[in-house]
Amino acid sequence: MAIDFPAYGQQRASNELKKQGIIVAPATVRSVWVRHDLETFQKRLKALEAFMAQGNSPVLTESQVQALERRKLEKQVEGEIETEHPGYLGCQDTYYVGTIKGVGRIYQQTFIDSYSKVAMAKLLRSEERVSSCRYVKRQSGSLVTKKKAFGC
Repeated sequence: MAIDFPAYGQQRASNELKKQGIIVAPATVRSVWVRHDLETFQKRLKALEAFMAQGNSPVLTESQVQALERRKLEKQVEGEIETEHPGYLGCQDTYYVGTIKGVGRIYQQTFIDSYSKVAMAKLLRSEERVSSCRYVKRQSGSLVTKKKAFGC
């Protein structure tokens, strides 16, 4: 049942077995799955793929096809930002580090170029936008190709 219907959970598998006249508690289904290393949906899909690789079951059921398509969708990367060149998009953050006696408040300015994944950090005494932009322009000299890069 785990290979025929990999998307079924332990409760659903138990109910389907009851329909076939086999009365098994959901906990028992889970115990069997754990014993055979099939306790998660991902592991059941891997078992299905291994089963197919051995030349078994050349025709997939609708449930198996849906489960494999669902896995393919889960594997796709979502929310990834594509940038064209260094300096196209940068991510920055200001973090309050603390107060140093005689100096005052200290902030950490962190900047990451999303294209090259280069990260830079500096401690500053001000969290103002002007110092942030000045820092980014100064530190990313070779990355920045335009005057208004990174919105500064």
